[in-house]
Amino acid sequence: MLVALLLLLVLSNAVRIDAEGGQCVSNQTLDPRPHSVSILEFGAVGDGKTLNTLAFQNAIFYLKSFADKGGAQLYVPPGNWLTGSFNLTSHLTLFLEKGAFIIGSQDPSHWDVVAPLPSYGRGLEVPGGRYQSLISGYMLHDVVITGNNGTIDGIGSVWWDLFGSHSLNYSRPHLVEIVASRFVVVSNLTFLNAPAYSIHPVYCSHVHIKNVSISAPPESPYTVGIVPDSSDSVCIEDCVVTMGYDAIALKSGWDEYGIAYGKPTENVHIRKVNLKAFSGSSLAFGSEMSGGISNVLVEDVHIFNSNSGIEFRTTKGRGGYMKDIFMSDIQMENVYTAIAATGHYGSHPDDKFDRNALPLLDHITVKDVTGTNITNAGSFVGIEESPFTNICLSNITLSTNSVSTITWECSNVSGFSDSVFPKPCPDLESPSNSSSSCFPYLLSITERKTAVL
Repeated sequence: MLVALLLLLVLSNAVRIDAEGGQCVSNQTLDPRPHSVSILEFGAVGDGKTLNTLAFQNAIFYLKSFADKGGAQLYVPPGNWLTGSFNLTSHLTLFLEKGAFIIGSQDPSHWDVVAPLPSYGRGLEVPGGRYQSLISGYMLHDVVITGNNGTIDGIGSVWWDLFGSHSLNYSRPHLVEIVASRFVVVSNLTFLNAPAYSIHPVYCSHVHIKNVSISAPPESPYTVGIVPDSSDSVCIEDCVVTMGYDAIALKSGWDEYGIAYGKPTENVHIRKVNLKAFSGSSLAFGSEMSGGISNVLVEDVHIFNSNSGIEFRTTKGRGGYMKDIFMSDIQMENVYTAIAATGHYGSHPDDKFDRNALPLLDHITVKDVTGTNITNAGSFVGIEESPFTNICLSNITLSTNSVSTITWECSNVSGFSDSVFPKPCPDLESPSNSSSSCFPYLLSITERKTAVL
């Protein structure tokens, strides 16, 4: 009877993650659009000096007429296409040819100002509105941003300087932000020098981000690569991301605004990615997670030259949860802290947050990890009123360097570990009979797929 119950738990969890969250297992094919126009047909000039915002806006307005005719493609040929912010439309493919550079204007007046996201209540950096992202979309269906390794360059240094000097009038823009949309594909492109985030799907479903290269300099402040935010059914695969702060960060709203909006990030599959995060974490969860984060599957990840490998962040007042997260087959090299979770991270949007809104961190599994030149193996610092629970560590071998003095740090946390070196804190060494709470999460990916069959 017990075996049957455990098998049922395995099957239900595998179906939930693989069939719903594991979007990468069902590869999408991009059908060609029946109609295509070039940005040249709308007067654009690719000399890197002429502002082409109006050309992009006019082209996309024209292509709206093909939405009920199978959609259309906007072709961007080789050249340096300077532009301010512009919006996409449904049933559209934005295609950047090899040698095509969409370049963000360095004049903030060329970037529109939009309202804050309702799950955040204000701009992240400055109260009030925020600069619209370079390429945006709102309430779209079937939108594709792709190419033959074309490039989208935010020329972020002007924004980084404004941020560093506290001179921003509004919060920084992102390179691509798609809001409240379904069936979104971003693929086969290079993203450079984002003012803040590079790719930000928020309130979206069925998002596929594949074969993109994203980078910003180490000194770029709080630049982040891919940020699934209150979104579900997300696949991120075959990507290389090297950023100043976080490489990939999962989020879902900020304090009382995220709690009220109530839209979690869930059913996320991340695989075959190479990540580098200079001052943040290669794979981050939160700290803005008030809508909840759950059912996340991460596999086949290479993390290198990073401040932190994997980090869960939250604090009192966030509410929400981070749970049912499974990570395996991870290689780390030259990482200061390999695995971390903290309940004392981040600020609040205003003084209206509920100090009694305590976040939940539960059922986090990390297995099959190797690391070389690691300074700190792990740090788990929970919240006294809401300890972190069911942290499951298995088959982890981390080679620490000579700088390392304390390999593990733990407080207000409980869990289970098996075959972990260096030996973790006593808090994570519960008796083996407690490992049943980890059982559905400790299966290998192969076993999970076999269970589904």
